[in-house]
Amino acid sequence: MTKLQNLTKGFFKENPIFVYLLGMCPSLAVTGSFETALGMGILVVFVLTLSNVAISIFRNLIPTEVRTPAYIVIIATFVTIVQMLTNAFALDLSIALGVFIPLIVVNCLILGRAEAFASKNSIIDSAIDGFGMGLGFTLGLVVIGIFREFLATGGIMYGIYLPFFVDAPVTLFSLDWIINLFATDFAITDYGLKIFTSPAGAFMSIGLILSFINFRRLRKERKINIEKQKMIEEKKRIALEKKKAKEALVKAGAE
Repeated sequence: MTKLQNLTKGFFKENPIFVYLLGMCPSLAVTGSFETALGMGILVVFVLTLSNVAISIFRNLIPTEVRTPAYIVIIATFVTIVQMLTNAFALDLSIALGVFIPLIVVNCLILGRAEAFASKNSIIDSAIDGFGMGLGFTLGLVVIGIFREFLATGGIMYGIYLPFFVDAPVTLFSLDWIINLFATDFAITDYGLKIFTSPAGAFMSIGLILSFINFRRLRKERKINIEKQKMIEEKKRIALEKKKAKEALVKAGAE
């Protein structure tokens, strides 16, 4: 596997959320909005990359008998750093994520990559793997967050929890401006599907997104199977024609 493949495998082919269904607890709990989903993703990228690097460095020094506790100590160190930085520079995000920041320590994605990859590969490859899988996890969270926030409010906001690059909250996207073109008093934000801000909405969102992904995957597999069947039938037809031609030559030679 090349370094580029190692980096991009977590985006689609081995996406932690939509393929392996890892880290479903934060996927359900912190994706009520685009911002909280993005914030959690950034924290996981940081922790996953650095913990992979540290575990790869010390992999030959950690006894097999205490491997998992050692991984947890390393991961917990970086989670503590992340929590302190979040409290210092994005306090609103820290409050919004709450207990799910320290719970990164036992995120099965991070522990899984430590055991399956970082403990068996070089520092560079482990860093690339952690960064790529972290980005894939972030992509999954952001997709769910955008889906839920859009259905709940009809728009996407930024600047409420993440203060970076803006001085005040801004609207990244909203359907209200389209409605205002028709000079009506209707506001989509007043009639959003509020259920998508609740835990039930989280389950529904992930279910709908997974259904769409599986539908696309099955349709692609069906198309590939049809093409393979056509190739098999074509090979059989060619083989039959060759057999008939050979029999015809034999018959002509006998006459």
